[in-house]
Amino acid sequence: MPRKRKLLAQLSALQNSTSFPQINAVEQLNTTPGANSSPKNSKYFVIEEKSSPQLQEDFFNQPCVSLAKSFLGQILVRKLPDGRELWGRIVETEAYLGGEDEASHSRGGKQTQRNAAMFMKPGTLYVYQIYGIYFCMNVSSQGEGAAVLLRSLEPLQGLDAMRELRRASRKAPSRLLKDWQLCNGPSKLCQAFGIDKAFDQRDLTRDAAIWMVPGQDLPGEQDVVTTTRIGIGNTGEWAQKPLRFYLRGNRFVSVVDKKMEREMAA
Repeated sequence: MPRKRKLLAQLSALQNSTSFPQINAVEQLNTTPGANSSPKNSKYFVIEEKSSPQLQEDFFNQPCVSLAKSFLGQILVRKLPDGRELWGRIVETEAYLGGEDEASHSRGGKQTQRNAAMFMKPGTLYVYQIYGIYFCMNVSSQGEGAAVLLRSLEPLQGLDAMRELRRASRKAPSRLLKDWQLCNGPSKLCQAFGIDKAFDQRDLTRDAAIWMVPGQDLPGEQDVVTTTRIGIGNTGEWAQKPLRFYLRGNRFVSVVDKKMEREMAA
């Protein structure tokens, strides 16, 4: 009996002992020897990484006309809140050169709250509204107040989602849009990609919802039509400047310059 009482006393002392350290539940997730015990390494703190390489600052940091041409064939990617990704190949752009350009929102070098993104670092989105309804998306380049308008995309992925977004933004009776109708214009591509004023001043090299990736089989100089810009009104000689660029023969372009294409063919 004395031996039994002694064993019971030892067991009671063990159960009441406070010498065991308290264990942090989050740290328990990182039990691999030598691993960093920071919570950010836990499966509950996964930092999402993009699955495709994206265009970086050095790509956007070039003169406006050069950037407008370089955009042709590159891929715009938009990640929707539900996780779906929309992909579109850029097939048409316009260059707006800044202070000297009478058709630019930054003409005369005037910086306002509306056009502030045009004066930010290359790769910054400038999104503005037209007619109080539609949006247009530009990307800043080298040059004070210079930016490139994205006019048309060739849809590659997520076409059903693009149709949903176009349908939701159109007041006219809805009809099934054909593939070439989804993004063949600056406001149409913004509708199809869910782009609004909230995207103004975002950085294409850092944003988690919109970025660009390198395209395949980029066009050569002979594949690019250089012509005048669309809908810039009475801006004198600037209305005739060859500052619009598009992929020749691409059916997703908004407006085709047949005369220029005939000259190129000749």
